[in-house]
Amino acid sequence: MRLNSIRIKVVMAFIAGTLLSVVLIVLIVCLALRSDVLARMDMSDMAQDLSTKIVIDREGRPVLETEDHPDIDWAFESLGREVAYRVVDGSGSVALLSDAGRQFWPDGLLPRGNGAERFDFERDGVIFFAATEPIAASDNTWFVQVAVSNRMMHLLHRVAMPLVGAGIALFTLVLLVAFGLCTWITLRYTLRPLQDVSTSAAGISLYSMHARLRTDAVPTEIAPLVGSFNRVLERLEQAYRAQQEFLGNAAHELKTPLAMIRAQVELGVDSEADRAALLKDVAYMSRQVQQLLLLAEASEATNYDFGTVRVREAADEAVGYLQRMAEGARVELAVSAEDDSLAWRADRGALFTLLKNLLENAIEHAPAGSAVSVEIAADTLCVRDHGPGVEAAQLALLFDRFWRGPHRRDLGAGLGLSICQEVARAHGWRLAAERAEPGLRFTLSAQKRRPREGGDPS
Repeated sequence: MRLNSIRIKVVMAFIAGTLLSVVLIVLIVCLALRSDVLARMDMSDMAQDLSTKIVIDREGRPVLETEDHPDIDWAFESLGREVAYRVVDGSGSVALLSDAGRQFWPDGLLPRGNGAERFDFERDGVIFFAATEPIAASDNTWFVQVAVSNRMMHLLHRVAMPLVGAGIALFTLVLLVAFGLCTWITLRYTLRPLQDVSTSAAGISLYSMHARLRTDAVPTEIAPLVGSFNRVLERLEQAYRAQQEFLGNAAHELKTPLAMIRAQVELGVDSEADRAALLKDVAYMSRQVQQLLLLAEASEATNYDFGTVRVREAADEAVGYLQRMAEGARVELAVSAEDDSLAWRADRGALFTLLKNLLENAIEHAPAGSAVSVEIAADTLCVRDHGPGVEAAQLALLFDRFWRGPHRRDLGAGLGLSICQEVARAHGWRLAAERAEPGLRFTLSAQKRRPREGGDPS
């Protein structure tokens, strides 16, 4: 939408600010005129300006020098009824006087202090604005007093206001045109890199996910946003590559048993051994498909239903489910907990799947006659076996999809630990493996961490 343009918004904000400033200036001037504030300020300026043109002679008397300013004499001579000045000392003795004469000044208008001051007085029904400005001499202090009638000041203001208004209008027009044009051009060149970035982003597809947006020409304020977008692209590319690799591995894993089943069907199932081999391949494929489905469900956070789950009960349920498998492998399963009533916030089915896969993996690697233990603490859960374990360099491969370690008793698909990792991430937990000497220890840390997007926020 055009009205949502940053360029237009900034220019409109500039115009609005300029017009608001002009309106406030006009209002302040109008209020000052109505309250005679400007008139009194003008009198102070007039008295101060006149005091700079008065010098003290050798006899200590003030003298007005107007050779360079003949307009001063003209103003006070021509407007003697409206404008007047005088120079007096602290006792009221007059040293200088304009053509208006002594009768212009009412009696008793003596300086009330040694500083500048403003005052008003009335003569013949006319109000006069007056101001006093001191002049320091070596042995005395003189005071310049200037007075102007209010009707004279109002006349001057009425004459000056149209000129002031025209000046404000001209200044506003120049400001709007000059600065508005500069603002528009500056924003145009500043925002042009954003248009280039937008064009580049629109061209990114599945076939060019390696592309990244340039940040060198982008404004500093926008660079963090573009950088975040590039990091999102990087994560998407990694996820896409992992998904492609996953699909390739899944196809590879299913291709061999399918080929064997096809060969056996073509040759015919004549013996009980052939039938058993065929059923074994079908069971292997069924297990792989089931694991793939579980992995897909674990990777989708919307499939989780979070609630309060007693960890000991979930562990006992998983142990009971795998008891027959453990007996067949002559492995003992043991569960211990600091507090049997300890509860975590989790999806009960997902937690059961995680524990089942960890225990199943431990049973498959545990030697006959050994034990697999489940230890439950406040924020951690550990599953340990006493098998041969893996090399330190292979610890990082345990959670990779389709990776199979040595010493396994079955022909699993290599997805069990990957499913455990996905479940842990969805809950905001951390699942890690370490060598236990002997065996392996898997530690599930349920400390407060941010769940994966789409999971339960609590």
